Amino acid sequence: MSGFLVALREGDADHPPLGSSSAARTVVAVRGFHKFALADGLATADPASAVKPPTPAKRLPKALPLADVEAILEAAGAPGTTLALRDRALLELLYGTGARISEAVGLDVDDLDTVDQTVLLRGKGGKQRIVPVGSYALAAVDAYLVRGRPELVTTGSPTKGGTPALFLNARGGRLSRQSAWAVLTRAAERAGVASDVSPHTLRHSFATHLLDGGADVRVVQELLGHASVTTTQVYTLVTVDSLREVFASAHPRARE
Repeated sequence: MSGFLVALREGDADHPPLGSSSAARTVVAVRGFHKFALADGLATADPASAVKPPTPAKRLPKALPLADVEAILEAAGAPGTTLALRDRALLELLYGTGARISEAVGLDVDDLDTVDQTVLLRGKGGKQRIVPVGSYALAAVDAYLVRGRPELVTTGSPTKGGTPALFLNARGGRLSRQSAWAVLTRAAERAGVASDVSPHTLRHSFATHLLDGGADVRVVQELLGHASVTTTQVYTLVTVDSLREVFASAHPRARE
């Protein structure tokens, strides 16, 4: 059976080699068939029981160059509109804190401490963490709170009694996760950045840029709200790749 797995991965003249994910699915199917045959009395042994599916290759997070992030931030919202203030504040906060999209839209006004320059984020499993907020994000949020949010509040129904939500939609209610995603998508399109940009792209960029700047991986772990540092360490692979590219292009003994 292990030879079957090797054959799947290497292929032959009549069969192209399979990637780890495709090979894993095939092995799982074969294991299920042998297990069924043994349970139904069609076989006396299960030769596939000891064969484990190959571990899929770890996909590295996608991070944008700083110039692309800045272009997206500059392209947030239609210029001169109330929603532009909201959109800029939202995207600046996402990139400036590494918050998940659900954490950002779940923020209330009182979660932001402009004196201590921190924000309270509620992560997975109800876990909370306090994250510092940089000057660019604070300035964008302040502009939105002063000139944008009050106008959005007045569009809401008086029967709602207002909402504590930080980010509001055009009807004065809490901005949804889907709408926040659309804000980023439109900004990326205006900026001419790749169409597959997602809120998690800004989170990945936040982590990668911190590590590129010399931040300790455990500090980044705390900022991202990862339970284990091993989850965060995948970003160090991205950083090593960046260093390798610089080395290959700049070191006189690295070129062939």
